[in-house]
Amino acid sequence: MRICLLAEGAYPYVTGGVSSWIQSLMTRMPEHEFIVFSISAKENSGAKKRYEAPPNLLEVRDIHLGAFLSDDIVYGKRYNITEEEKQAFLSLIGGTDTNWPLLFNLFVSGRIDSILNFLASKDFFDIVQALCKERFVHVPFTDMFWALRSMVLPLFLCIDQKMPEADLYHSVSTGYAGVLGALAKHQYNKPFLLSEHGIYTREREEEIIKANWIKGYFKDIWIDYFYNLSNCAYEYSDEVISLFERSREIQMEIGCPPEKTSVIPNGIDVTKFKPENRIKKEGLHIGAIVRVVPIKDIKSMLQSFAIVQRELPDTFFYIIGPYDEDEEYYEECVDLADSLGLNNIHFTGEANVMEYLAFMDLLVLSSISEGQPLVILEGLAMGIPYVATDVGSCSELLLGPNDHFGRAGSVVPVMHFHLLAREIIDLSRDTEKRTEYGQNGLRRVRSLYTLPLMISRYQSRYERWGNTHGWDRISTESFV
Repeated sequence: MRICLLAEGAYPYVTGGVSSWIQSLMTRMPEHEFIVFSISAKENSGAKKRYEAPPNLLEVRDIHLGAFLSDDIVYGKRYNITEEEKQAFLSLIGGTDTNWPLLFNLFVSGRIDSILNFLASKDFFDIVQALCKERFVHVPFTDMFWALRSMVLPLFLCIDQKMPEADLYHSVSTGYAGVLGALAKHQYNKPFLLSEHGIYTREREEEIIKANWIKGYFKDIWIDYFYNLSNCAYEYSDEVISLFERSREIQMEIGCPPEKTSVIPNGIDVTKFKPENRIKKEGLHIGAIVRVVPIKDIKSMLQSFAIVQRELPDTFFYIIGPYDEDEEYYEECVDLADSLGLNNIHFTGEANVMEYLAFMDLLVLSSISEGQPLVILEGLAMGIPYVATDVGSCSELLLGPNDHFGRAGSVVPVMHFHLLAREIIDLSRDTEKRTEYGQNGLRRVRSLYTLPLMISRYQSRYERWGNTHGWDRISTESFV
């Protein structure tokens, strides 16, 4: 079977949970062929690929949304947009029941020669004008025009791409990747699976609320827009997979039909982890396996480390992971660590995580949003307890409310660095409890979160939907 994976800003240029998950899926299913359709905001030419392509990965197709902005623009064209098509555009912004088939057909028909030309056309001007008159009478036209243009430009650029033919399409989020999956289902009538590692709309909502560049009265418009994109993916998908039960419940609250939902937890290769080889170093060693980006809230972590250091001076802190994804944020974190007087802190950059797991006493995660973090599974597989923020499935992994294995760590509210510090200090002082929590987590991972178990569940989904829809082997030459 040929499977097209659709992802935003991830594989193969960014390390992390989603990229690692994609790599595992492909390498563990050598009987299938894969194409990765990767959407990113900026050009990746020359960027280092973080993962070695497995033999069954036929192609990585990149959409660089920023690359189109240098194209020449022809202003004032007419595209003879019908009234029905105009209404479909209007419902996309601040409306409901968007006519996605009509929008998809418009973009794949060849009637629009250039997305940038369309957004500079008289037709688009009329759409914005109608939107102002019908729904946003108090918003200045110029503000609405530029806001709407920046809102739909990435979406339209994605839809305007020629989708590769495959036997099955599998998106790893809603948003733009989810809409592309819906487009492929519309074009080719092939099965479309959706896996949400985190609730995309909730993550975008948090970002929009905090964003300084979006004016107050536009925040609700942006939020509704992303919910519209998610509902498009939910509508077209054959099955919507979440990583844990609470995530599934949120999907249904947003609008996903319950009969489409299912749960497949993440899994790791537990054979790679050897807790019996852990060593004890002098002092206390606390680590975070994490990309240095804002959504991981490294600053709250650093503030908690400063409190820990005051009470436990013989403590060493490690931020284990790449910091080149957002260099400005990384510099801010380094400056904060200096201003807090953190002495024994190390930003390792991209590193061999196993080398650090071998001597960590405690691991920390301070994210403001997560799905089901692979880093927690990996830490528990080494018998190391965790202190994490109460996001995604962290409480399920660490507190185990639905199993008998017992606690494997602690959870605290997001951004409450004082509480994060207190839990770190309490566990650091109690060696017996750390050992107990570590063993509980180890048993939980080995029983419930193994890679073979995850792969077998996805394999059954591929076979089920492939057999239901019927699939034919497509020659590689058709992609040249």
